Amino acid sequence: MFELSVKGHISSAHFLREYPGKCKKLHGHNWKVEMFIGADKLDELGMLVDFSVVKDKLTAFLSSLDHVCLNDLPYFKEHNPTTEHIARFIYREFAAQVAPVKIMRVQVWESEQNSVIYYE
Repeated sequence: MFELSVKGHISSAHFLREYPGKCKKLHGHNWKVEMFIGADKLDELGMLVDFSVVKDKLTAFLSSLDHVCLNDLPYFKEHNPTTEHIARFIYREFAAQVAPVKIMRVQVWESEQNSVIYYE
C-alpha cells in the first residue's frame, strides 16, 4: 500500500452554536489541512498520483472555504462548524473530485496543538 499527502490551508471565521464557552462568539482560525491518498498500485510512471494535480485540486477546493464565515455555507447551516465537521466535509466533498483515487483520511488543525482526523 502506498500513501501520499498534500497540505493546504484556509483562514476562516466561525462560531459554535449552543457552545457554553467563548467559541460561541465569532472568531477565526488559520486551519491547516492535510489530505492522505492511498492505493495498492502505481501508474505506468511509478506514481500513486501526480502531487501537483492533487495539490492544485485541493487548493481550488479549499478556496471556497477561505476567508468566509463557515456558518454562512449551506453545509454548516445544518452542521455546527466544529473542526470535526470541517474535516468530514472536506473528506467527503473532496473525495468526489479526485475519484477514483482513494482518500484515506484528512487531518485538520485548528491550531498548532489541536487537530482532528476523519476517515471512512
